[in-house]
Amino acid sequence: MIFLNLLWLFPLGFFIGFLLNHFSDTLPITRKLIQKPQCEKCGQTFDIFNYITLNRCQNCRSFPKLRRYFIVIFATIAIPLVYFFPPIYTGWVLAMIIFSYLGLVFIIDFEHRLILHPVSIVGGIIFLILGIYLNGWKITIFGFLAGFGIMYALYLLGILFGKFMAKRRGEEIDEIALGFGDVTLSTILGLLLGWPRIGITLFFAIMLGGVFSGLFLLFSVLTKRYKAFTAIPYAPFIIISGIILIYLSSGS
Repeated sequence: MIFLNLLWLFPLGFFIGFLLNHFSDTLPITRKLIQKPQCEKCGQTFDIFNYITLNRCQNCRSFPKLRRYFIVIFATIAIPLVYFFPPIYTGWVLAMIIFSYLGLVFIIDFEHRLILHPVSIVGGIIFLILGIYLNGWKITIFGFLAGFGIMYALYLLGILFGKFMAKRRGEEIDEIALGFGDVTLSTILGLLLGWPRIGITLFFAIMLGGVFSGLFLLFSVLTKRYKAFTAIPYAPFIIISGIILIYLSSGS
């Protein structure tokens, strides 16, 4: 029975990996869902077969970026794992939808430090529906307000800290601690998780981000590559914490 399930789960995972790669390659550039992917080096468009099979660009002969291989392999393995070990909170079907969406946000933010408004709008609609289904409308609305309020307060504190350090150092600081995209992500994730789950998620995201920043700082100092106010994408930590909490939750 497990083998029979794998016969459709592996292709499903491969297909989801293809979609994640396609949207990650096209949305940051075109903001359009229906768009042929392009070679990042020469701009030549791919036909579907060559793109899916990860062939070289037919124009400049460059190989696809490593991320495209990794995402296809990861999704092909991850989807069966979610099917056989689903979160109690959502079940495997909803988990597949949620994790696929969060995976797209993760990839785009990690590569481009962007949380796109069209992606956020789609996610907000999906998570509003799922949040009400899973938690009821009151918990969903409280989660929405908490997700926005907590992260917006941190966003403002980051701006104030940047201004303080700029004044102290006597120079402009372009980077800020948190982008407004992180506020948007926390808000739509609040719709899905509700209150108090979104509060717990953000707490662990801050802790996880702090640990990573400390290790990154230590590595930069040891390798003599330290640069003050280096920006670190924060959305991945929010997403990782949210997925962990989904697995730890037993229901509303």
